Amino acid sequence: MRQSVRRSAAGRFAAGTLLALALGAASAQPAATPGALTPESFAKQKPAPFNLTGTWQHELKGPQSWKFVPEKFELTPDAQKHYDAGRKALAENKVYRDDIGQCWPAGMPLIMTRVWPFAVLQEPTAIYMISGFMNSLRIIYLDGRPHSDPDIVVPSFNGESIGRFEGNTLVVDTKYFPGHHHWMDQGGASIPASDQLHIVERMRLIENGETLEIAYTMTDPKGWKGDWVMTKRFNRLHDTDITEVECTPDINENLPSTSSQSLIR
Repeated sequence: MRQSVRRSAAGRFAAGTLLALALGAASAQPAATPGALTPESFAKQKPAPFNLTGTWQHELKGPQSWKFVPEKFELTPDAQKHYDAGRKALAENKVYRDDIGQCWPAGMPLIMTRVWPFAVLQEPTAIYMISGFMNSLRIIYLDGRPHSDPDIVVPSFNGESIGRFEGNTLVVDTKYFPGHHHWMDQGGASIPASDQLHIVERMRLIENGETLEIAYTMTDPKGWKGDWVMTKRFNRLHDTDITEVECTPDINENLPSTSSQSLIR
């Protein structure tokens, strides 16, 4: 009887100790960041200098204007192999690793300058971009949060974008890309985008709000040396809406560039 009582008391003590440790650990955890669309997030946010809500499309001035590869660049040895293979395929009227044709996301920065327009919905704490190409979603957080911990972040093709206003300019810092099936350009300069790709955008509304100007600075130590710097402009569209789009590989089977197994990693 005494042994049973002692065991019961010991069990209660152990359970109490574990509960105390669990409560202590829980209290030591940092408070969760409120979601961008919660009322408490809206309440603490200051008015933005401008609002990008609308439908936009890259101005497409010339056949090469949509590209994000500068005229002169120096690639790393690994990226150079892909570039050379892409040039060889182009000379043979072929496409090198047509991942986008296989329904892999175009990703940043290419998703910004595809032929299709994109819709922008700006809230006080976040900007949501929905592309007419695959309905790709990009989110730019404006609620003051930092970038996620690299040990727990989930990489994505459009990356994690954190924005802040500097006067009348929105500065957007984007990183955390997957590092596979992601390209800076395809069908010409086949240059891969690695998991170290880092993009900084400086966005301004000009011409009475009818033009969005974005200055890009891009680095990728696994892909090229130095900074790639360029500026793109996007026109506001007043007669276009974004509709639902699905990418289905079976529908693309009639395209030679997507039916050849040699083009798929």
